[in-house]
Amino acid sequence: MSHLIVSNLTKTVGDKTLFKNIEFTIYEGERAGLIGINGTGKSTLLSILAGIQEADSIELDHPNKYRVAYLPQEPQFNEGETVLQAVFSGNSPILQLNREYEETVTQLSKNPESEELQNKLFRLQQQMDNEKAWDVNALAKQSLTKLGIDMYDAIVSSLSGGQQKRVALAKVLIEPADLYLLDEPTNHLDVQSTEWLQEMVTRLKGAVIFITHDRYFLDEISTHIYELANQTLYRHTGNYADYLEARAIREEMRAATQDKLRNRYRSELKWIRRGAKARTTKQKARIQRFEQLDDQIDRNTDDANLELSLATTRLGKKVIEGEHLSKTFADRVILEDFNFLLQQGDRIGIIGANGYGKSTLLNIIAGEIQPDEGEVIVGSTVKLAHFKQVLPKMNENERMIEYIREASNDITDAEGVRYSAAQMLERFLFPLHTHGTPIGKLSGGERKRLHLLRLLMEQPNVLLLDEPTNDLDIETLGVLEDFIEHFPGVVMTISHDRFFLDRIAKKLWILDGQGNVNESLDIYSDYLEKQALAQKIEAKEEKVEKQPKLQKTKNEKKRLTFKEQKEWETIGDQIAKVEEDIMTTEEEISTAGSDFTKLQQLTVKLDELNTEYERLIERWSYLEEIVKG
Repeated sequence: MSHLIVSNLTKTVGDKTLFKNIEFTIYEGERAGLIGINGTGKSTLLSILAGIQEADSIELDHPNKYRVAYLPQEPQFNEGETVLQAVFSGNSPILQLNREYEETVTQLSKNPESEELQNKLFRLQQQMDNEKAWDVNALAKQSLTKLGIDMYDAIVSSLSGGQQKRVALAKVLIEPADLYLLDEPTNHLDVQSTEWLQEMVTRLKGAVIFITHDRYFLDEISTHIYELANQTLYRHTGNYADYLEARAIREEMRAATQDKLRNRYRSELKWIRRGAKARTTKQKARIQRFEQLDDQIDRNTDDANLELSLATTRLGKKVIEGEHLSKTFADRVILEDFNFLLQQGDRIGIIGANGYGKSTLLNIIAGEIQPDEGEVIVGSTVKLAHFKQVLPKMNENERMIEYIREASNDITDAEGVRYSAAQMLERFLFPLHTHGTPIGKLSGGERKRLHLLRLLMEQPNVLLLDEPTNDLDIETLGVLEDFIEHFPGVVMTISHDRFFLDRIAKKLWILDGQGNVNESLDIYSDYLEKQALAQKIEAKEEKVEKQPKLQKTKNEKKRLTFKEQKEWETIGDQIAKVEEDIMTTEEEISTAGSDFTKLQQLTVKLDELNTEYERLIERWSYLEEIVKG
C-alpha cells in the first residue's frame, strides 16, 4: 500500500517557528483535514510537501515514483495558456497525450486542409485508443463543466480569480497521484459544485490532505483530522464531528485538572505567605514544587468566542429601503424592479449562482454602485460597514495594534463595559505577544481577520459581508458567528458556506439570474433540500412527457419472452443472495473498528450491493406485472 512518512519537519519564517519536529504517516485512501488558526502554517505545510517551499529540516519516506498533485490557494498559469491546455499540463504521459491531441484539434480547425495535421490527428486518435486516454479527456471536460467552466478555449489569464481556481482544481482532480494536496478547494464554489467535489474527492485512489473552512465538507470527507497548534501537529482519527467530541472531552478533563491544581495552589500559597524559609531540604523541595505548580496554572479562562453585545447607534424603524431597483450589465439583467425594506434585527443571506449579481446587489445597497433605475434610501441613524471579498491595500510596515487603533482605541458593549484594542485583538485570536507584529508578516487569513476586526471596532449597526468565510480558519469563523449572534443591528451576507448560513441567516434572498430576487424563510440547508427535490420531480415529469404513448387494443396482453421466463425463475434467488451479502457486509463494517482502509473498501462494496439490489427489485416488479397481466 502506498504511504508517506514525514518526520523531523521544522519550518521557521523570520523569527516565527511555525512547526518543530512534527511527524505523521498517511496511507492510500486516507483523507486528512488540516485545521488550525490562520498563521499556524497550514498552507506552508502543504507547500513543503508539494516541493514548492523548503523546510529547515525534513525526512520523507515513500515508495519510488511517489506522485504528488497540489492545488495552491492562488494558482499560477503559463502566459497565453488555454483552459484545456492548463488542465492537461501535468507531467503524466496520459495528460501530455491529451494536451497534444487537443492542441492538434485546435490547429486543424484553423487549417482544415493540412494533410500533415490530419495524419497527426489520426495517429493521436489511435494512441488515445491504445492508452485508453479518452476517459481522462471526458473526465476533464466533465470536471470543468461541473465547476462552472464551459469555455475550454478561453485564455486562463482572462478569467476571474475564482474561475482560475476552479480550472486549477479540475487539473488536480484528473491527475494520477499518490497524494493530493488541496488548499481551500471549496473557495469560489457554489453548493452544487461543492457537493460534486465531495463525491470526486472520496473517489480519489490516493491519500488526500486538504485545508478547508467548510465544516460540512470537512465532516463529510475526512477520515482523519490533523490539527496544527503550538508548533506541533496533532493527529485525530475520525471526521470533524469525532474530533469535536474528543476535544470537548479533553477540555472537560483539562478543566477538572485545573480545578484540582488551583485548590492545591491555594493551599501552598497560604504556606508560602506564612513566611516559609528554605532552611531544610524538604522546605526547598516544597518551594520548588510550588513554583512548578504556579507554572501549571492556566490563568487564561476565556474561550475562543465573542459573546458580547455591542453598544451601537440606535436604529430607527426604517433602516435601508430599496425602491424599484434595476441594474443591467451588457446584456445581463442583474435586478429588475426590486423592492425591499430592511428592519432592525434582520439576518439576510444572499444566494444564487456565480455571476448572478450578488456582490453587485450588496454594492448597490452600500452606495458604491448606482442602480440604472430606482433608489436606495438609507436611514439617518445607519452606520454601515462593508466587508468585501478583496481586502483594501494595507501598510505592511504598520503594526497590528496601530492598525486597529486607527479605527478606535476601545469598544463598548451594551452594558457599558469597555474593551481595549488589545483585548479585542486577543478575542479575535491574536495573542498579546503578537500585537506588535508588522502586517507584512501576517498570512492572508490573518490579514482578513485583522481587517474584519477593524471594521467591527468602528461599532457599525449595519454589516454587509461579502464572502467573509473565504480564507478564514474554523476557529475564527466560530468567533465571527458568536459575534454576529449577539450583534444588535442588521446583517446581510453573501456566502457559499452552508454551516455559516445555517447558523446566521434567518431569511434568504435568492437571485435567479433574470433580475428577480425571491425571498425564503427556510434555513439554508432546508431550502437546498427542497430545491433538489423539486428538480427531481421536474426531471421525472419531463421524462414521462417525452415517453411515446403506446396505443394498445383492449385484448392486447403482453407475455414473457423465453429469456424473460428464465430470468423470472431465477430472479427471486438473486434478490435473496444480494440481501444476504448486504447483511454480511454491514456486519463486517460494524466490526471493522478504526481500520479505515478496510472500512472504505466495505463501504464501496455496500454501495454497489445496494445499487444491484435496487436494480433487481425494479426488474422483478416489471416481470411480475407482465406475469399478472
